[in-house]
Amino acid sequence: MYWCNREKSRTTFLGDWLRSGDKFRRQSNGRYVYAGRSDDMLKVSGQYVSPVEVEMSLAHHEAVLEAAVVGVERDGLLKARAFVLLKAHVSASNALADEIRAFVKQRLAPHKSPRKIVFVDALPKTATGKIQRFKLRAQS
Repeated sequence: MYWCNREKSRTTFLGDWLRSGDKFRRQSNGRYVYAGRSDDMLKVSGQYVSPVEVEMSLAHHEAVLEAAVVGVERDGLLKARAFVLLKAHVSASNALADEIRAFVKQRLAPHKSPRKIVFVDALPKTATGKIQRFKLRAQS
C-alpha cells in the first residue's frame, strides 16, 4: 500500500497482481530488456521513446561517462533532452555535442535522438543512486 494514497494503491495492487509501472521489450529470442518506467516514457513525434534506451546509446560513446534523458516541452511538442557527464579527460564543446547526437542517430531511430545535449558536472541522484529526473526537468 502507498501511505495516504488510496487511489495509487488501488491502481497498483490488483489482488494477487502488482502493476509496477516498469516497461520491458521482448526480443526474438524470448529474453526481456528493461525499457524504463511507464511514467518516464516520452511521446516524441507521436511515438513512445524510452529514456533508458537513449541513455544506453549515449553511454556507448567513448566520451560519455553517464547520461540522463528527460522530455522538455517546447511550443506544445515534447523533445528529448540529454544531460551528459563526460569522462575526465574530455572537454565539452558544440562539436562534441553534434558528434554525440550523430552517434545516437546511427544507433536509434532519428526521432529518439536528443534534440539538445547539455553537458553537466554531475547528475542529481537519490541516496540509492537513482537519477532525479524531476530536477533535470526543472533545469530545462
